[in-house]
Amino acid sequence: MLDVLGLEPDDERVYRTLLGRPNSTTVALSELLGLAPARVDAALARLVEWGLASRSADARFTAAPPAMALGALISQRRDQLRTAEQALVTFAEEHRAAMTGSSITDLIEVVTGVDAIRHRFLQVQHAARTQVRSFITAPFVALPPDENTAEPKAIGRGVLFRAVLDRAVLAEPGIVHDAIDSLRNGVQLRVADHLPMKLVLADADLGLVPLAVTPAGEPGAVLLHSSGLLDALDALFETVWRTAHPLELSGKGGEARAAVEVGPQGPTELDRKILGLLLAGLTDLTAATQLGVSPRTLHRRLRHLMDMAGVRTRMQLGAHAVRNGWAEPLGT
Repeated sequence: MLDVLGLEPDDERVYRTLLGRPNSTTVALSELLGLAPARVDAALARLVEWGLASRSADARFTAAPPAMALGALISQRRDQLRTAEQALVTFAEEHRAAMTGSSITDLIEVVTGVDAIRHRFLQVQHAARTQVRSFITAPFVALPPDENTAEPKAIGRGVLFRAVLDRAVLAEPGIVHDAIDSLRNGVQLRVADHLPMKLVLADADLGLVPLAVTPAGEPGAVLLHSSGLLDALDALFETVWRTAHPLELSGKGGEARAAVEVGPQGPTELDRKILGLLLAGLTDLTAATQLGVSPRTLHRRLRHLMDMAGVRTRMQLGAHAVRNGWAEPLGT
């Protein structure tokens, strides 16, 4: 747990034991933890050096209060991270200046192999300062959406995420639950009938474009730096974004709830999910599978919604849903 502060496993074990047993000796700690005395001595020396423990004249050790000792370490680490962030900005500016007038080989980096693509995919998101934009298509070659550890960290830094999903992606197992989690975290999602490629853009500085599998069987990608080609991909994303359908699922606010009627004239939570998926273009069978209900249940809920809205066709139901706030209108 404390390894993020630079402590080793032995250090943490000894410190936690000392918290409940002040004035302990090396021998006593060794017996309690089942560690060799030399390892305990080394851990105690580090703890004293870090200010996490004190040593008395008779070679007894006491842990420093966590709020004071660990709080100081955390503050120190925050200061170090701020310094690193400032250095990152400086390095980025120097890099942009150096790239001006660079050759094409400096602007395009070819990445081969799943591990290398995954690493670059995470790096691109870590490098973003204001926004990350992406096209998401199936299959997921390097990293499924639910394993994207960089996204929540970037969101925590205030980075805006916008993603367009290829409609076929919504048929992937578990993708709707992942979408609900992303929406809850503030990610903006839209759905397009068909996307021309996979794409990740970090601000206007970096772009990662996965390519087809190589003849050797390995996937490939290109990492693009600031250039006319990257500007074209930037414009492509914004064009597709404007015409894509906003994906709004009822599960995005607060904790997931059971399907309960909102009111005599309102749809249930399940109804809103059904409408959101069908308006996004999923088939009845795919929507039912994603929501974990039978096609019969889905049809029954649609019939109920049509009766509630006083309409006869699904097209009329979709228009009624948009007008009355049951779903977001296209292009908003």
